[in-house]
Amino acid sequence: MRKLIVVASGILFLSLSLAWWMNSHQPKPIELIPVLTGQPEYCITCHADLPEISASHPVETFGCVSCHGGERLALNADLAHSTMRGGANPSDLSVAEISCGGSSCHSGSEADDRDHIQRVMTSVQSTYAGAIANIRFTFGAQADLSAHFGINAITDEQTQTGIASLASFEATADANPMILKFGENCLTCHINALAREGDSFARQNGCAACHSNGQHKLTTAISYTQCNTCHNRGNYDLRTMTFIQRTDRPAKRVDDYYQPIAQFTQCEYTLDCIDCHTRSEVMGDGDIHANKKDIQYVQCKTCHGTPTELPLTKTIEDPNDIAFKMGFLNPVVDLKPGDKILVTEKGEPLWNTRVLSDGTYEMIGKATKQKFNFRPVMGSSCTQTGEDQSSTYCHECHAVER
Repeated sequence: MRKLIVVASGILFLSLSLAWWMNSHQPKPIELIPVLTGQPEYCITCHADLPEISASHPVETFGCVSCHGGERLALNADLAHSTMRGGANPSDLSVAEISCGGSSCHSGSEADDRDHIQRVMTSVQSTYAGAIANIRFTFGAQADLSAHFGINAITDEQTQTGIASLASFEATADANPMILKFGENCLTCHINALAREGDSFARQNGCAACHSNGQHKLTTAISYTQCNTCHNRGNYDLRTMTFIQRTDRPAKRVDDYYQPIAQFTQCEYTLDCIDCHTRSEVMGDGDIHANKKDIQYVQCKTCHGTPTELPLTKTIEDPNDIAFKMGFLNPVVDLKPGDKILVTEKGEPLWNTRVLSDGTYEMIGKATKQKFNFRPVMGSSCTQTGEDQSSTYCHECHAVER
C-alpha cells in the first residue's frame, strides 16, 4: 500500500509540475476588443508582431476574427486556427463574401462603390471565360466564341453585356484530349487558382493575388512584378497544352516587362500596368464579359489624344468624386478641388494625372511615385489617323529597340 501511495504521489507531483510548466510557458493573454464587433479576441497574444494589413483595415477597428474567422477566445494555436476562413487567406473567392462582404465593406451597392466582390467574381480574371471559349471552339466543342463557361458558375442578373450567367467549366465532360489537357495544365493563371510552384510565380489567390505580396500587407500600389506572376512567366504551347516557363533572366526592365516577344513604347514598359489599365479593366465592372478584349478600352489616345482631338479631361469639384477616394487609398498625388485630370472614354478618372497650365500633362506612377510629363499628339508632327489605336500602329514609329 505504501508503495502504491508513493507511486500515486509521484504521478500527481509530475502532473502538477507538468501543468505548472505548461501554464508558465503559455503566453500571457492580450485582449483586443475591436470597435466593429465589441467582442474580445486574443489573436494578438501570438500575432502582435504582424504589421497592420493596411491603413484602411486598422486592427483596433476590425480586429482579426471579423476577416479571418477562427476561435477568438482560444490560446491554443491549433484550436484558434481551426475555423479560419480560406486558410491564411480570407480573400479566397470561396469565402470572400463572408470575410470581406457586407454593405459597409466590399459587397455593397454599385452607387456607393462597394460592389468589389461582385466585380471580381464576374471579371475575366476570375471566370477565364475567354480562354475557355477559345479552346472549346478551336477543338470543336462549341460552334462559336461565345462565353458559356467560367471557372465557377456565376450569375449576373443585371447584365449589361447580354451574358446573364456562365456554367461551371468541367474539362472532363469533354472527350477531346486537348481540352482535357487544357483542363489539367492550363488553368493556373485565373485568380481562383493556386499559383504554380517557384518563386517567380509566387502569389496568393482571390483578391490577394493582386493586392498582397504574401507579407500580411494589402496594397493598391501594385507593381508590374505582381502582374508578372501570371502575365510574364512564359507561354502556353497550344499544340501540346503545356506551359513553357521562361528560362532567361532579364537584366533590364524592358526585357522583364510582360511578354518577351512583344514590342513596347517607352511609356508601356516604364510605367506599371496599373498606371494605364483602370480598376474596371483589371478588377471588372460588375458584368460578365466574353473575353479580355471586351473589357479593355484604354488606348494610346486616352492619354495622348489624336492629331485632331485632345484627350478627354474633367475638372474635379465635388469632394465626393471617386477620384478623391482613389487618391486617398493610394496617396501618390495630392488632389484638390479644381484640378483637371484625364478621364477614359467611359468617364473613369485617371486620378493620378493632371493637366498642367502650359497644356502638357503629368502622370504620377501609382507604384513608384515617379513623375512623368508628356504632351498631346495634337500639334505634333504625328501623322496617324487617330482611328487606328492598335499597338502595332503606334509601334511603327515609337517601339523601343531591345
